[in-house]
Amino acid sequence: MSAWWHAPPARPDAAIAREATARQARLTKPPGSLGRLEPLVIRLAALQGAVCPVVDPAWIAVFAADHGVAAEGVSAFPQAVTGEMLRNFARGGAAISVLARALDAHLEVVDLGTVNDIGPLPAVRRARIAPATANFCTQPAMTADQLDAALQAGADSVAAARAAGARLYIGGEMGIGNTTAAAALGAALLRLPPEWMVGAGTGLDAQGMAHKAAVIARALAWHAGEHPPLEWLRRLGGFEIAALAGACVAAAQAGLPVLVDGFIVSVAALLAVRLQPGVRDWLLFSHRSQENGHGAVLDALGAEPLLDLGLRLGEASGAALAVPLLRLACALHANMATFEEAGVSEA
Repeated sequence: MSAWWHAPPARPDAAIAREATARQARLTKPPGSLGRLEPLVIRLAALQGAVCPVVDPAWIAVFAADHGVAAEGVSAFPQAVTGEMLRNFARGGAAISVLARALDAHLEVVDLGTVNDIGPLPAVRRARIAPATANFCTQPAMTADQLDAALQAGADSVAAARAAGARLYIGGEMGIGNTTAAAALGAALLRLPPEWMVGAGTGLDAQGMAHKAAVIARALAWHAGEHPPLEWLRRLGGFEIAALAGACVAAAQAGLPVLVDGFIVSVAALLAVRLQPGVRDWLLFSHRSQENGHGAVLDALGAEPLLDLGLRLGEASGAALAVPLLRLACALHANMATFEEAGVSEA
Protein backbone atom coordinates (compact mmCIF):
# COMPACT_ATOMS: atom_id res chain seq x y z
CA MET A 1 0.00 0.00 0.00
CA SER A 2 1.23 3.49 -0.83
CA ALA A 3 2.48 5.47 2.17
CA TRP A 4 2.51 9.03 0.77
CA TRP A 5 0.39 10.10 3.72
CA HIS A 6 3.35 9.51 6.06
CA ALA A 7 4.94 12.78 4.90
CA PRO A 8 4.52 15.47 7.56
CA PRO A 9 2.09 18.37 7.13
CA ALA A 10 3.32 21.89 6.54
CA ARG A 11 3.62 24.23 9.51
CA PRO A 12 1.62 27.45 9.90
CA ASP A 13 3.72 30.61 9.73
CA ALA A 14 4.09 31.86 13.32
CA ALA A 15 5.77 35.12 12.26
CA ILE A 16 2.88 35.99 9.95
CA ALA A 17 0.45 35.17 12.75
CA ARG A 18 2.18 37.73 14.96
CA GLU A 19 2.01 40.36 12.20
CA ALA A 20 -1.68 39.67 11.59
CA THR A 21 -2.35 39.88 15.33
CA ALA A 22 -0.58 43.25 15.46
CA ARG A 23 -2.66 44.51 12.55
CA GLN A 24 -5.89 43.44 14.28
CA ALA A 25 -4.82 45.41 17.35
CA ARG A 26 -4.43 48.60 15.25
CA LEU A 27 -7.81 48.46 13.47
CA THR A 28 -10.43 51.08 14.37
CA LYS A 29 -12.51 49.01 16.78
CA PRO A 30 -12.36 47.93 20.39
CA PRO A 31 -10.06 44.92 20.86
CA GLY A 32 -11.97 41.66 20.41
CA SER A 33 -15.13 43.39 19.25
CA LEU A 34 -15.34 41.23 16.13
CA GLY A 35 -15.40 38.14 18.30
CA ARG A 36 -14.38 34.86 16.70
CA LEU A 37 -13.73 36.51 13.35
CA GLU A 38 -10.50 37.98 14.71
CA PRO A 39 -8.68 34.74 15.65
CA LEU A 40 -10.18 33.13 12.54
CA VAL A 41 -8.54 35.56 10.14
CA ILE A 42 -5.27 35.51 12.10
CA ARG A 43 -5.24 31.73 11.77
CA LEU A 44 -5.96 31.97 8.05
CA ALA A 45 -3.07 34.42 7.74
CA ALA A 46 -0.69 31.95 9.39
CA LEU A 47 -1.93 29.11 7.16
CA GLN A 48 -1.57 31.11 3.95
CA GLY A 49 1.62 32.90 4.93
CA ALA A 50 0.02 36.27 4.19
CA VAL A 51 -0.78 39.04 6.70
CA CYS A 52 -4.01 39.70 4.76
CA PRO A 53 -5.33 36.30 3.66
CA VAL A 54 -7.99 35.58 1.04
CA VAL A 55 -10.19 32.53 0.49
CA ASP A 56 -10.72 32.90 -3.25
CA PRO A 57 -10.54 30.97 -5.39
CA ALA A 58 -12.24 28.23 -3.41
CA TRP A 59 -12.24 24.63 -4.63
CA ILE A 60 -15.18 22.37 -3.74
CA ALA A 61 -14.84 18.63 -4.34
CA VAL A 62 -17.78 16.25 -3.88
CA PHE A 63 -16.89 12.55 -3.75
CA ALA A 64 -19.72 10.12 -4.55
CA ALA A 65 -19.76 6.41 -3.69
CA ASP A 66 -22.11 3.64 -2.68
CA HIS A 67 -22.01 1.47 0.44
CA GLY A 68 -22.62 -2.24 0.83
CA VAL A 69 -24.22 -1.66 4.23
CA ALA A 70 -27.20 -0.12 2.39
CA ALA A 71 -28.38 -3.72 1.99
CA GLU A 72 -29.23 -3.62 5.71
CA GLY A 73 -32.01 -1.07 5.12
CA VAL A 74 -30.30 1.84 6.87
CA SER A 75 -31.50 4.60 4.53
CA ALA A 76 -34.86 6.12 3.72
CA PHE A 77 -33.80 6.37 0.05
CA PRO A 78 -32.92 3.59 -2.42
CA GLN A 79 -29.28 3.08 -3.37
CA ALA A 80 -29.98 4.12 -6.97
CA VAL A 81 -30.17 7.71 -5.72
CA THR A 82 -26.37 8.02 -5.51
CA GLY A 83 -25.95 7.55 -9.25
CA GLU A 84 -29.00 9.66 -10.00
CA MET A 85 -27.56 12.50 -7.92
CA LEU A 86 -24.38 12.39 -10.00
CA ARG A 87 -26.55 13.28 -12.99
CA ASN A 88 -28.12 16.07 -10.93
CA PHE A 89 -24.67 17.42 -10.04
CA ALA A 90 -23.67 17.32 -13.71
CA ARG A 91 -26.78 19.27 -14.68
CA GLY A 92 -26.20 21.85 -11.95
CA GLY A 93 -29.39 21.08 -10.03
CA ALA A 94 -28.01 19.96 -6.65
CA ALA A 95 -27.76 22.28 -3.65
CA ILE A 96 -23.97 22.39 -3.83
CA SER A 97 -24.17 23.15 -7.56
CA VAL A 98 -26.27 26.23 -6.82
CA LEU A 99 -24.02 27.29 -3.95
CA ALA A 100 -20.83 26.86 -5.97
CA ARG A 101 -22.21 29.04 -8.75
CA ALA A 102 -23.30 31.70 -6.27
CA LEU A 103 -19.82 31.66 -4.71
CA ASP A 104 -18.03 31.53 -8.08
CA ALA A 105 -16.20 28.50 -6.69
CA HIS A 106 -14.93 25.60 -8.76
CA LEU A 107 -17.01 22.45 -8.24
CA GLU A 108 -15.33 19.10 -8.85
CA VAL A 109 -17.54 15.99 -8.70
CA VAL A 110 -15.73 12.64 -8.42
CA ASP A 111 -17.44 9.29 -9.08
CA LEU A 112 -15.67 6.69 -6.96
CA GLY A 113 -18.19 3.93 -7.60
CA THR A 114 -21.97 3.66 -7.66
CA VAL A 115 -24.24 0.65 -7.98
CA ASN A 116 -26.32 2.61 -10.48
CA ASP A 117 -23.56 3.47 -12.96
CA ILE A 118 -25.02 6.05 -15.30
CA GLY A 119 -21.86 6.27 -17.39
CA PRO A 120 -19.61 9.21 -18.24
CA LEU A 121 -21.08 12.62 -17.51
CA PRO A 122 -19.85 16.11 -18.29
CA ALA A 123 -18.31 17.78 -15.24
CA VAL A 124 -17.98 14.44 -13.38
CA ARG A 125 -14.54 12.84 -13.02
CA ARG A 126 -14.70 9.06 -13.14
CA ALA A 127 -12.32 7.47 -10.67
CA ARG A 128 -14.39 4.36 -10.05
CA ILE A 129 -12.96 1.84 -7.64
CA ALA A 130 -15.88 -0.62 -7.48
CA PRO A 131 -19.67 -0.36 -7.70
CA ALA A 132 -19.78 -0.14 -3.89
CA THR A 133 -17.96 -1.14 -0.76
CA ALA A 134 -18.73 -4.53 0.76
CA ASN A 135 -21.32 -4.87 3.53
CA PHE A 136 -19.22 -4.26 6.62
CA CYS A 137 -21.60 -6.31 8.75
CA THR A 138 -20.11 -9.47 7.25
CA GLN A 139 -16.67 -8.48 5.88
CA PRO A 140 -14.32 -5.52 5.63
CA ALA A 141 -15.77 -2.71 3.55
CA MET A 142 -12.64 -2.39 1.39
CA THR A 143 -9.58 -4.30 0.30
CA ALA A 144 -6.20 -2.71 0.94
CA ASP A 145 -5.91 -1.79 -2.75
CA GLN A 146 -9.35 -0.18 -2.75
CA LEU A 147 -8.49 1.86 0.33
CA ASP A 148 -5.25 2.97 -1.30
CA ALA A 149 -7.11 4.05 -4.44
CA ALA A 150 -9.69 5.99 -2.42
CA LEU A 151 -7.04 7.82 -0.38
CA GLN A 152 -5.20 8.65 -3.60
CA ALA A 153 -8.39 10.05 -5.15
CA GLY A 154 -8.46 12.63 -2.36
CA ALA A 155 -4.80 13.50 -2.89
CA ASP A 156 -5.41 13.84 -6.64
CA SER A 157 -8.24 16.29 -5.97
CA VAL A 158 -5.97 18.44 -3.80
CA ALA A 159 -3.30 18.37 -6.50
CA ALA A 160 -5.86 19.65 -9.02
CA ALA A 161 -6.96 22.37 -6.60
CA ARG A 162 -3.38 23.51 -6.08
CA ALA A 163 -2.72 23.55 -9.82
CA ALA A 164 -5.76 25.81 -10.23
CA GLY A 165 -4.43 28.23 -7.60
CA ALA A 166 -7.08 27.46 -4.96
CA ARG A 167 -6.65 29.21 -1.62
CA LEU A 168 -9.29 27.17 0.23
CA TYR A 169 -10.25 23.49 -0.14
CA ILE A 170 -13.72 22.15 0.69
CA GLY A 171 -14.62 18.47 0.56
CA GLY A 172 -18.11 17.02 0.40
CA GLU A 173 -19.76 13.66 -0.10
CA MET A 174 -22.75 11.88 -1.59
CA GLY A 175 -23.63 8.24 -0.99
CA ILE A 176 -26.65 6.36 0.28
CA GLY A 177 -25.62 4.65 3.53
CA ASN A 178 -22.71 6.95 4.27
CA THR A 179 -24.05 8.33 7.56
CA THR A 180 -24.12 4.71 8.76
CA ALA A 181 -20.48 4.23 7.76
CA ALA A 182 -19.49 7.53 9.38
CA ALA A 183 -21.38 6.67 12.58
CA ALA A 184 -19.71 3.25 12.71
CA LEU A 185 -16.27 4.80 12.24
CA GLY A 186 -16.99 7.47 14.83
CA ALA A 187 -18.15 4.88 17.35
CA ALA A 188 -15.04 2.75 16.72
CA LEU A 189 -12.53 5.61 16.86
CA LEU A 190 -14.10 7.32 19.89
CA ARG A 191 -15.17 4.11 21.64
CA LEU A 192 -18.73 5.34 22.01
CA PRO A 193 -22.01 3.40 21.83
CA PRO A 194 -23.52 3.37 18.32
CA GLU A 195 -26.74 4.99 19.51
CA TRP A 196 -24.71 8.08 20.51
CA MET A 197 -23.48 8.46 16.94
CA VAL A 198 -26.60 7.69 14.91
CA GLY A 199 -28.82 10.40 13.43
CA ALA A 200 -31.68 10.68 10.99
CA GLY A 201 -29.44 10.70 7.91
CA THR A 202 -31.76 10.76 4.90
CA GLY A 203 -34.79 11.21 7.16
CA LEU A 204 -35.16 8.11 9.33
CA ASP A 205 -37.70 8.07 12.15
CA ALA A 206 -36.91 6.82 15.67
CA GLN A 207 -37.47 3.21 14.65
CA GLY A 208 -35.17 3.62 11.66
CA MET A 209 -32.43 5.16 13.80
CA ALA A 210 -32.71 2.32 16.31
CA HIS A 211 -32.32 -0.15 13.45
CA LYS A 212 -29.29 1.75 12.16
CA ALA A 213 -27.69 1.64 15.62
CA ALA A 214 -28.34 -2.11 15.85
CA VAL A 215 -26.71 -2.66 12.45
CA ILE A 216 -23.63 -0.71 13.58
CA ALA A 217 -23.48 -2.63 16.86
CA ARG A 218 -23.53 -5.90 14.92
CA ALA A 219 -20.73 -4.65 12.66
CA LEU A 220 -18.60 -3.50 15.59
CA ALA A 221 -19.02 -6.91 17.20
CA TRP A 222 -17.95 -8.62 13.97
CA HIS A 223 -14.84 -6.40 13.70
CA ALA A 224 -14.10 -6.45 17.43
CA GLY A 225 -10.50 -5.87 18.43
CA GLU A 226 -7.85 -3.18 18.61
CA HIS A 227 -7.24 -1.74 15.16
CA PRO A 228 -5.21 1.28 14.03
CA PRO A 229 -7.18 4.12 12.41
CA LEU A 230 -6.37 3.11 8.83
CA GLU A 231 -7.59 -0.42 9.48
CA TRP A 232 -10.84 0.88 10.96
CA LEU A 233 -11.23 2.95 7.81
CA ARG A 234 -10.68 -0.12 5.64
CA ARG A 235 -13.13 -2.18 7.65
CA LEU A 236 -15.96 0.32 8.17
CA GLY A 237 -15.44 3.23 5.82
CA GLY A 238 -16.55 4.18 2.35
CA PHE A 239 -14.63 5.19 -0.73
CA GLU A 240 -15.75 8.80 -0.33
CA ILE A 241 -14.85 8.91 3.38
CA ALA A 242 -11.38 7.56 2.59
CA ALA A 243 -10.99 10.10 -0.23
CA LEU A 244 -11.92 12.91 2.14
CA ALA A 245 -9.42 11.69 4.72
CA GLY A 246 -6.76 11.53 2.01
CA ALA A 247 -7.67 15.02 0.86
CA CYS A 248 -7.29 16.40 4.40
CA VAL A 249 -3.82 14.89 4.73
CA ALA A 250 -2.72 15.99 1.26
CA ALA A 251 -4.02 19.53 1.76
CA ALA A 252 -2.13 19.84 5.05
CA GLN A 253 1.03 18.55 3.40
CA ALA A 254 0.57 21.13 0.64
CA GLY A 255 -0.20 24.02 3.00
CA LEU A 256 -3.77 24.43 1.73
CA PRO A 257 -6.42 25.32 4.36
CA VAL A 258 -9.43 23.01 4.53
CA LEU A 259 -12.94 24.14 5.44
CA VAL A 260 -14.59 21.05 6.91
CA ASP A 261 -18.25 20.32 6.20
CA GLY A 262 -20.60 18.34 8.48
CA PHE A 263 -20.70 14.98 10.22
CA ILE A 264 -19.32 12.69 7.53
CA VAL A 265 -16.48 15.00 6.52
CA SER A 266 -15.66 15.60 10.19
CA VAL A 267 -15.28 11.84 10.72
CA ALA A 268 -12.94 11.76 7.72
CA ALA A 269 -11.04 14.71 9.25
CA LEU A 270 -10.78 12.85 12.56
CA LEU A 271 -9.26 9.90 10.71
CA ALA A 272 -6.79 12.21 8.97
CA VAL A 273 -5.76 13.72 12.30
CA ARG A 274 -5.33 10.26 13.81
CA LEU A 275 -3.05 9.41 10.87
CA GLN A 276 -1.14 12.73 11.02
CA PRO A 277 -1.81 14.91 14.10
CA GLY A 278 -0.36 17.98 12.35
CA VAL A 279 -3.32 17.92 9.93
CA ARG A 280 -5.43 19.52 12.67
CA ASP A 281 -3.67 22.87 12.18
CA TRP A 282 -5.06 23.09 8.65
CA LEU A 283 -8.71 22.38 9.44
CA LEU A 284 -11.37 25.07 9.86
CA PHE A 285 -14.86 23.89 10.80
CA SER A 286 -17.86 25.35 9.04
CA HIS A 287 -20.99 24.19 10.86
CA ARG A 288 -22.52 21.92 13.46
CA SER A 289 -24.66 19.25 11.81
CA GLN A 290 -28.00 18.01 13.06
CA GLU A 291 -26.57 14.48 13.12
CA ASN A 292 -26.32 13.22 16.70
CA GLY A 293 -22.70 12.11 16.54
CA HIS A 294 -21.28 15.31 15.14
CA GLY A 295 -20.87 16.95 18.53
CA ALA A 296 -18.73 14.08 19.83
CA VAL A 297 -16.50 14.21 16.75
CA LEU A 298 -16.11 17.98 17.02
CA ASP A 299 -15.23 17.66 20.70
CA ALA A 300 -12.59 15.05 19.87
CA LEU A 301 -11.07 17.48 17.37
CA GLY A 302 -11.32 20.47 19.71
CA ALA A 303 -13.38 22.23 17.06
CA GLU A 304 -15.84 25.10 17.37
CA PRO A 305 -17.81 25.46 14.11
CA LEU A 306 -18.72 28.83 12.67
CA LEU A 307 -22.41 28.10 12.03
CA ASP A 308 -25.24 26.09 13.60
CA LEU A 309 -28.14 25.95 11.14
CA GLY A 310 -29.58 22.49 11.79
CA LEU A 311 -28.21 21.14 8.48
CA ARG A 312 -27.82 17.48 7.52
CA LEU A 313 -27.70 17.60 3.72
CA GLY A 314 -24.01 16.92 3.14
CA GLU A 315 -22.59 17.64 -0.34
CA ALA A 316 -20.31 20.29 1.30
CA SER A 317 -23.36 22.55 1.53
CA GLY A 318 -22.69 23.70 5.10
CA ALA A 319 -19.08 24.54 4.30
CA ALA A 320 -20.15 26.48 1.21
CA LEU A 321 -22.56 28.52 3.32
CA ALA A 322 -19.66 29.54 5.58
CA VAL A 323 -17.48 30.84 2.74
CA PRO A 324 -19.08 34.33 2.70
CA LEU A 325 -18.32 34.62 6.41
CA LEU A 326 -14.65 33.85 5.75
CA ARG A 327 -14.63 36.34 2.88
CA LEU A 328 -16.05 39.08 5.08
CA ALA A 329 -13.61 38.33 7.90
CA CYS A 330 -10.75 38.69 5.43
CA ALA A 331 -12.22 41.90 3.98
CA LEU A 332 -12.56 43.48 7.40
CA HIS A 333 -9.01 42.54 8.32
CA ALA A 334 -7.56 43.88 5.07
CA ASN A 335 -9.66 46.99 4.49
CA MET A 336 -10.54 48.54 7.83
CA ALA A 337 -8.49 51.63 8.63
CA THR A 338 -5.97 51.55 11.43
CA PHE A 339 -6.12 54.11 14.23
CA GLU A 340 -3.14 55.88 12.67
CA GLU A 341 -4.68 56.00 9.18
CA ALA A 342 -8.03 57.26 10.41
CA GLY A 343 -6.67 59.71 12.96
CA VAL A 344 -8.77 58.10 15.68
CA SER A 345 -7.58 58.11 19.29
CA GLU A 346 -6.77 54.72 20.75
CA ALA A 347 -8.04 53.48 24.10
